[in-house]
This record gives sequence, structure tokens and C-alpha cells, in this order.
Amino acid sequence: MLAQVEIRDREGGTAGCVQDNGFCPGWIADNFDRYLDPLWQHVFLTLVSVGLGFVIAFGLALLAHRRRWLVAPITNLTGILYTIPSVALFFVLLPITGRGNTTAIIALTGYTLLILFRNVHEGLAGVPEEARDAGRGMGLSARQLLWRVELPLARPAIFTGLRVALTTTVGLAALAFFAGAGGLGEQLNADTTFKSNVIVAGGLCVALAAVLDLAVLAVQRLTTPWTRAEAAR
Repeated sequence: MLAQVEIRDREGGTAGCVQDNGFCPGWIADNFDRYLDPLWQHVFLTLVSVGLGFVIAFGLALLAHRRRWLVAPITNLTGILYTIPSVALFFVLLPITGRGNTTAIIALTGYTLLILFRNVHEGLAGVPEEARDAGRGMGLSARQLLWRVELPLARPAIFTGLRVALTTTVGLAALAFFAGAGGLGEQLNADTTFKSNVIVAGGLCVALAAVLDLAVLAVQRLTTPWTRAEAAR
């Protein structure tokens, strides 16, 4: 246990606080650097998994947008992946992909697909038909209509999906240590009885989710100025 292994005898009663598994600001200040590598590993797992998931889900959504009969099977398949318990999926993949980042990223990517596919598809499906008619009236091809009219108008729904996927993946990545991928979950699990450890590791997870959510929200507002105008009315 961290509380037993790394007690520091220093002024201010830190050692006694650690021995009592309490909240020890002095211990946190002295040991905060130990959380930095797990934090960056957590960021890596989250961003790579959501990035890969977005590429896959975006391609599937574009395909389903043109061939509507694919919506149901893709939704069902991604829904099945989403309902598999994360720890169980890690253990299923371990004999195939081994311990480490690969297993964690495959599992975490799978959990993003339903959220991202649904939001991209619903965003495209929600484009007003009159906007499409206007684009066709301007002589736009199907490809030009997609990139110049449909996708820009679908951005709010797409960004909403990204925000949900990112915050969800931050939470699931806390279990990636079962796959040997580290992250803040490994640090948290090192001693779940020591309040200082739980507060720092858990707090960093919450802070990371909040920062990523705010970052995507900021990009959304910059790239969809018309939504700000509508909200101001």
C-alpha cells in the first residue's frame, strides 16, 4: 500500500496523516509528480481511442447515409459492443492482443462507435430538406452537397457525440490497467483506502474529462457561429 510504503517523516504531521489514510496536502505536494506519467498515459488512451473511433464511425455513418438499410445493422452491432462489460472485453482480448496499449485501445475504440455513429448519422439525417434542395439548385454534385451543405449543418450533433465519447472514454480508460495499459486507474487502484491517493487520481480523471469537454465545446462554438446567433435570440 502507498500509505505503508512511502511514509515520509517530515514536520507538519504528514507521516501521521498518511498512517491514518487521511487527506494529506503535504503528501500530495511531495508526491504529485508520480501522477503525471499516468495522466499522460490516460490522455493518450483517450485521444487515440476516440480518434480511431471517430474515423471508423464517420465512415460507417457516411455509408449508412447513402444506403439507409445499413443503419439498423450497424446500430445493432455497435450497440452490442457497447453493452459488453469493459473488464470482460479486456480479458477476452488479452489472449489475442496481449497486455498493453493495443488491447486497451481496441476495447475503448469499440465503446465509442455507437455514440459517434449515431450522432454523425442523426446529424446528417437532420439536415433540412430545403437546404439540400437549395444546394442542388446551385448545381452542387452529391459529393459537394455532402461536404458543403450537409456536414456543416450536422456539426452540432457531431460535436455533441464527440463530447459524450470523450467523457465516457476518460471514465472507461480508468479500467485500462486490467489490460496492462496503465493510466490513472492503475494509480488509483494502487491504494483505494488512502484518501489522498483516491482524491488526486480520481480528481485528475474528473478534471481531464472536464478539460476535454470544454475544449471540444470551444471548437464547436468557433466552427458553428450560427448556433450562437440562434441561442442569442
